[in-house]
This record gives sequence, structure tokens and C-alpha cells, in this order.
Amino acid sequence: MWGMTAGALTTLGYPIVEHTLDNGLRVISSPDHIAPSVAVNIWYDVGSRDEEQGRTGFAHLFEHVMFQGSAHVASGQHIALLQAAGAVVNATTWFDRTNYFETLPTGGLDLALWLEADRMATLLDALTQENLDNQREVVKEEKRQRYDNVPYGDVMELLNTLTFPPDHPYGHTTIGSMEDLDAATLEDVHDFFRRHYVPNNAVLSIVGDVEPEDAFERAEIYFGHLAAGAKPPKPDGGPLGPLADMPRTEASDKVPADAVYFSWRLPARGGRDFDALDLAFSILGHGQTSRLHKQLIRSTEHAEGTGASTMGLIGGNSFGFSYARARDGVSPEQLEQETVDVIDQLLNEGSSEEELRRAKAQFERHWLHELARVDSRADALGEYATLHGDPQLINSRIAEITAIDNGDLQSAMQQWLRPDQRATLIYRQEAE
Repeated sequence: MWGMTAGALTTLGYPIVEHTLDNGLRVISSPDHIAPSVAVNIWYDVGSRDEEQGRTGFAHLFEHVMFQGSAHVASGQHIALLQAAGAVVNATTWFDRTNYFETLPTGGLDLALWLEADRMATLLDALTQENLDNQREVVKEEKRQRYDNVPYGDVMELLNTLTFPPDHPYGHTTIGSMEDLDAATLEDVHDFFRRHYVPNNAVLSIVGDVEPEDAFERAEIYFGHLAAGAKPPKPDGGPLGPLADMPRTEASDKVPADAVYFSWRLPARGGRDFDALDLAFSILGHGQTSRLHKQLIRSTEHAEGTGASTMGLIGGNSFGFSYARARDGVSPEQLEQETVDVIDQLLNEGSSEEELRRAKAQFERHWLHELARVDSRADALGEYATLHGDPQLINSRIAEITAIDNGDLQSAMQQWLRPDQRATLIYRQEAE
């Protein structure tokens, strides 16, 4: 399955075969006969960055609407039919994409493909005012449960505002504005679907107990008759340079502890600089061996939780952040300074070889674990085909990460993580 170099896994060998239908739908097959199951995963090249000003939240709205029926499937039956066939079903929305996926016994492959094709072709037949109103309320309730009524639930929205201009494609969260959703007409929503939910704006991955020729033949049967559309243009969001002027804001709510958040504007994913920064953020704040954890939790015991991570995006820039939550009696100002000290030490002194090896090993372990499962492999194939144009990249990712050295980390950090290139959010605990 994979090649070995210098005693470490570097290049994987998952079989990947691709075929594009006449209507532009890219179909990717990766056979795996270890179990009688198959994963179907469709990535649409539309996310919250594709939304217009005043029309935010549409991509996420469709994550819900797409399960409300189509010309030949009654409302609520899409999930019911798949679950009756033994499937696990879900969908997600992100800044750069929306994807829909199911994993089920191989005998259910035709059902899964028919259902996906029927809603791509005929969703608008079932998208009535009643359905739209119903799903709007579902989204509002989700916002209340996941953003409004949970501790620190508005952090991502606040960090977005600090990191990107308000009119930038990444300047709003995927949940969008409830005012925009309320103002949306049925025709607005229909237009959004017609623009983005077309075969030539999608990638279909079929992974598991099926041979490529069979997968492509079935894809042709169910999707081949669908008409292509005019592929929508992508918004121009940059690339922007690193943050400047050290933007800063404060928030308060009934949260368990005071907290300090930093955010950085990073280069787009897909290049060596982003990979180097991703490893740097892992060294800074991923797990119990990270610098933030060792200094603020184990050494000074001034924080009860720490972390740092990147969000790899493709529209010109990515995003990085760190956080620390204060223990009782520790002021956020003190915790901010101690966090700054840890970050600046990494910036000025660089990482050790041991830290870099550990970060690479963490990436490799996670990557191998994900690709070993047919469902997450199907997702990764759709991801790399949609965002980077080449599903074969999943086999070379470990080699790309292995090639990063401390010089790459130092160079990227000096360009993007200098002290005057971060934003700060202080989140204070409201008195009971």
C-alpha cells in the first residue's frame, strides 16, 4: 500500500482513479475490498466565502434544505431511506465548500447515488416557501444552541471580525446573519442553488467495495443526464498580507473563566509556508507536549486550558489562532503577557528538532488514521480534488510534511507571526 523511505512512511499508495462525465462532474474512485461497505461523498465548490453581502448563511442553509426532499423523494425521506439501508449520513458547511456524505453496505450504493442525483437535479421542485421557512427556523435554533447560548460561542465571529475586513469573503462565519436569512426570498434561494449546485461545480467520490469501472458506470447512469451550468466565478479576497496595527477587542459573558485569544492572518493552504506554520502552531499549542500547555498549565499553573491551531483556507489567506483560559485569581492581562512570552520565545529561538519531529509524527498519525477509513478517505479525496485540483495529493501529503525543516518554520514565522502581526481578544467573565 505504501513505500518506505529512511524507515518512515513517506509516500502512500492508495489507488485513485478519476473520470469526468460529459457534464463536468468529476468522479473519483478508490477501491477497498477489506469490508463490504462503500462511502459516497459529494463536495460542492461552494461555501460561505461565495455568499454575497446581505445574503450570508445561504451555503449553510442548503446543508439543511438538501435533506428536505426533491422531485421523487418526500420531505424527510432522504435520511430515512438511507438509514433503512444501514447508512450513516451527514453533511457539513465550511468557508470553502459544502459536502454531503453517507457510508453504507455495498448493496446500497445505487440508492445513495440515486438520492444524491435526484436532489442535485430536482431539489427546487420541493423547495417551497413552507420548506424554506421551516429550515430558516432550524438554522436559527442551531445558532442559538451552538453560538448564542454556549460559553465563548461568539469567539469565532469576533476573531473573524478582527482578522479579515467585513467585506472580505472570509469576513463572516458560515452560520451567517440571521437578518440576512430572514430577508431572503424564495427566488434568492432558488438563484443560489442554480448557480452553485450543478454537476460541473461538484466532485463525487466513491470509495470502498466497488471497482472503478463499476463506480463510473453507476455515476453515469444517475448523474450523466444532468445538465451542466455556468461555473460561478470565485470571489477575489486577496491574498492579503499579515495583520497590521494589532487590532484588539474585548467581550464579556457568563463564561467559566477569563480567556485570552490571539489570531493571525496566514498564507493560503497548499504551499510550503502554510505547512510550516501548521507545524509551528502544533508545537505552540497542540496537546500536552506543546509549549503553551507545558508553560501555562504545568509550570505556572496560571491557565486551565490552552491551544493553538490553523484553519487552512484557499481564498488567498488562511487563519491561525491560540487561546488560554485563566485559573481563578489570574487576570487576563497577566495571562496575555505570559502567552505572548511563550509565542515570542518560539518566534525568536525557533523550535527544537525534537519538537519538529513530534509535530510531524502527530500529523502522520492523524493522516494515516483518517485515510484508513473509507468514509474519511472519500472526504479527503473530495477535499483535495475540489480545493487543490488533484486527489492524488493525499498520497504525497506525508512526504510534503516530512520535507519541512526548522529553517522553513523560522522563515514562515518571521514573515507571519511577528508581535505586530496578531490580533487580540480578551474575553472577561461577567459577575454572576
